[in-house]
Amino acid sequence: MNNAPPAPRQSRLPLARLAFRPFFLLASLFSVLAMVVWFAFWHGDILLRPHGGLMWWHQHEMIFGFGAAVVVGFLLTAVQNWTGRKSISGAPLLALVALWLVARVTLAFPMGLPVWLLILLDVAFLPLAALVMARLVVAAKLWRNLMFVPVLLLLSGANLAMHLGVALGKFELIREGGYLGVLLIATLMVLLGGRVIPFFTSRKLGRPQVQPIAGLEKLTLGSILAIIVLQLLVLLGVAVPAALLAVVMLVAAAASLVRLARWEGHLTLREPLLWGLHISYAFVPIGLFMWAMALFGAFRVELALHALAIGGIAAMMLAMMARVSLGHTGREIRTLPGIGLGLALMFAGALLRSPILAMFPQITHWTYNLSIIFWCIAYLIFLIHYTLPLLSARVDGQEG
Repeated sequence: MNNAPPAPRQSRLPLARLAFRPFFLLASLFSVLAMVVWFAFWHGDILLRPHGGLMWWHQHEMIFGFGAAVVVGFLLTAVQNWTGRKSISGAPLLALVALWLVARVTLAFPMGLPVWLLILLDVAFLPLAALVMARLVVAAKLWRNLMFVPVLLLLSGANLAMHLGVALGKFELIREGGYLGVLLIATLMVLLGGRVIPFFTSRKLGRPQVQPIAGLEKLTLGSILAIIVLQLLVLLGVAVPAALLAVVMLVAAAASLVRLARWEGHLTLREPLLWGLHISYAFVPIGLFMWAMALFGAFRVELALHALAIGGIAAMMLAMMARVSLGHTGREIRTLPGIGLGLALMFAGALLRSPILAMFPQITHWTYNLSIIFWCIAYLIFLIHYTLPLLSARVDGQEG
């Protein structure tokens, strides 16, 4: 019996078939362009005069431009597998992509538009994505996956806080909103990493999957969520003791590290798509540990934030996009040439931009330059390999 979709559906624009296609492609391209602008800025060239200024624009766009797009692309693709129901595609998907793209353009080139319109165009993206996901999860009654919806809504709130910080001239809103955004995306990495990393590892190695320890899972996820609650309170102006937040971060770092150690990452050294996931997850406890040390006055929080943002979030996104983009386009899941190098460069950039810079602050200029260059090379490698597959129909003729 032939279960293939009818021909008219197959002829539809491949880019609009599932959310991972446009968002992975555009987010990767946007990140490279944004890094080129940031590199030029550090060398004294002003290529843009964006809304909020270049410092704000860089912080905001790497979190809510690049990061949010990858998160939405992954979740609105994964929810179809989780629920067995068709996710957003076609014209509605292209409309969501257009909204994201218009926000990127108008924030980079405000063109005299009113601030409220810039905010509306940008902040609307994540709630709409959350609505799409919520409808599918509720319809399938898979309540376990509903937890991603409030995370997306909180991420939207953090985005709004950064915008209000600019509009009201309150630096604290910008800083704390940015911190909350990074921590929320890191939380998604912990949630999703706990599902996919041990599963992918066991499949590739042909070994039984390591079973989670209930107490360890509760401690890991509970401490991560406690960090989010405390950071949200800080954003809302509550005087949370720095020592309390630091202690919770240390607990979360220790629990995440024990969790990771059980996933047999030492057996994945020949498979970059796997060791990339394991090492990127390791940067979550590294970043949280450094953040706790920063709260105790060891160095600037910004250094810890980049350990999470580059080594944890951006590197895991690169590894996940490289894998998902093969599997969901009907291709063999294997490490394409240069992907291992790209992942290694991301980790090198994270080390330079965070722990090494913390130890040797006098080499700031070199660490900034190299981390930016390494990012651009890594994501250009991804674009070279994956642009055509993301723009093309599945090789197996199936829908998706």
